[in-house]
Amino acid sequence: MKTIIINIKELLQTGLQDQQVVAGSQMQKLPSIKNAFLLIEDHLIIDYGSMHALPKTTTDKTIDASGKTLLPTWCDSHTHLVFAGNREQEFVDRINGLSYEEIASRGGGILNSAKKLQAISEDNLYEESALRLEQVMKLGTGAIEIKSGYGLTKEAELKMLRVIKRLDNNYPITIKATFLGAHALPSEFKGRKTDYLTEVIEEILPAVAKDNLADFIDIFCEKGYFSVEDTERLLAAAANYGLVPKIHVNQFNAIGGLQAGIKYQALSVDHLEEMRTEDIEALKNSDTMPVALPSCSYFLSIPYTPARKIIDAGLPLALATDYNPGSTPSGNMNFVVATACIKMKMTPEEAINAATINGAYAMGVAKELGSISIGKKASFIITNRISSYNFLPYAFGTDCIEQVFINGEQVK
Repeated sequence: MKTIIINIKELLQTGLQDQQVVAGSQMQKLPSIKNAFLLIEDHLIIDYGSMHALPKTTTDKTIDASGKTLLPTWCDSHTHLVFAGNREQEFVDRINGLSYEEIASRGGGILNSAKKLQAISEDNLYEESALRLEQVMKLGTGAIEIKSGYGLTKEAELKMLRVIKRLDNNYPITIKATFLGAHALPSEFKGRKTDYLTEVIEEILPAVAKDNLADFIDIFCEKGYFSVEDTERLLAAAANYGLVPKIHVNQFNAIGGLQAGIKYQALSVDHLEEMRTEDIEALKNSDTMPVALPSCSYFLSIPYTPARKIIDAGLPLALATDYNPGSTPSGNMNFVVATACIKMKMTPEEAINAATINGAYAMGVAKELGSISIGKKASFIITNRISSYNFLPYAFGTDCIEQVFINGEQVK
């Protein structure tokens, strides 16, 4: 089926066929075409350009986008979308003065989610997760990474990863899976972290690899969770199975996890709320994408990733939601883009680049998604009639999306 969208007020993120990352001052540039058309066939973009150069072609469907902006769908490279229940009581506990760490020490946090996930059936977990996935698709997300990590047992971790694979099979959105068995220390392994990490490496990891359930490996490298030494041990083991690292680092403390990720050629290092000069310098000599999660900072009232320092150092930056039940119960990338502008002083151009092309790189799909390019997947957002793309982060509480296409299919 061939569809043409005509009279597009502004077509964003064009002409990046051979570019997979936008960094430094280049993030200030958002290539676009005004008064444009976009031609798609089945699930691919086959042509685009100015209406003055509109080709003569027969199409099955025509969409008039007069007054509307068209841009690539968001690429959300860090989520925990598959989970059971919620943690709304912990939300109230934080209002009443308890810190994230204090809640975790009382059996809350990740262990709370793990208990609920271990108890839920696989079918019910799928149904809950599918509803969330459908919601974020309607909000303009066209590619998403989903982690395990709320199982913390072999059976429950594999259950999560099977659900992720099932979602991938049943929905047009691009999904990447990450094995995060080293997310927290299960209560039954209290005081025996080395034993648990051994179980992750020797028991769960081989089963994940055998059934091809994950693309990436992750670990929460943080004080009170897993050390730099633990991180290097896990990443070395995962390399034997071809799993590429995407790791949690520098959320509450900068302890060298970022450097460990770079050493093992991590595709991304995520969170980065605490950044030292040496961390920024280390990223300069790598192909690792720094990823900021501003919704998490907003929800937990912790510092925001220092986007200006990172970008002004000539580095790229990606944005993601961190969608999870404890620290970011939202998968709304529109809010992420707006918050990055409002709280992290990123320009709209930088934020859109970070949430599209750089987000695609951070999950290994930049050759397929993240820009309006011939041969890439036909995954894009058509806005309502808006004055300019600056209105998207400016009107942070407004739904500016009229239509979403993912892999050539309109999201209903």
